[in-house]
Amino acid sequence: MQDGELAAIETIHASAFGRDEEARLPQAIINDGHEILSVVAAKGDYLVAHALFSALRGADRALALGPVAVVPDQQGSGIGSHLIRYGLSRAREAGWRSVFVLGDPAFYGRLGFEARLARGAAVPWAGPHFQALELVPQALDGWSGILRYPSAFGGEDII
Repeated sequence: MQDGELAAIETIHASAFGRDEEARLPQAIINDGHEILSVVAAKGDYLVAHALFSALRGADRALALGPVAVVPDQQGSGIGSHLIRYGLSRAREAGWRSVFVLGDPAFYGRLGFEARLARGAAVPWAGPHFQALELVPQALDGWSGILRYPSAFGGEDII
């Protein structure tokens, strides 16, 4: 990551969410060494969107997508969807098999995420907002178990 990018990423998340917890999450994941892929979008000289992918434990070659943020004046422009699609493509090329996300089913559903694919995951936030996408067809067929997120998401060995 280039000098100043981490501060710019924090600014994107603070602007998008208006809360310090979300703004600091990317830096915590990166500093803990759990970042697998971080993608940004720029408009001119300014970063306007960021999506972070981190490794999960419990499912074969699975990633967590999040946090994802777009500055308010660029929301609704499609830049977030484009950025996520790009990140998913890179993850697929790198051999990752599935991606899990907690978020709006209408938004993430347009990108191919489905709650039914995440039903086998034992996580505290199970439900319609917890979704998965198979980067490899049938990667989650028959899978169930505890899915462990990096501790930056809320504590030691979050399940």
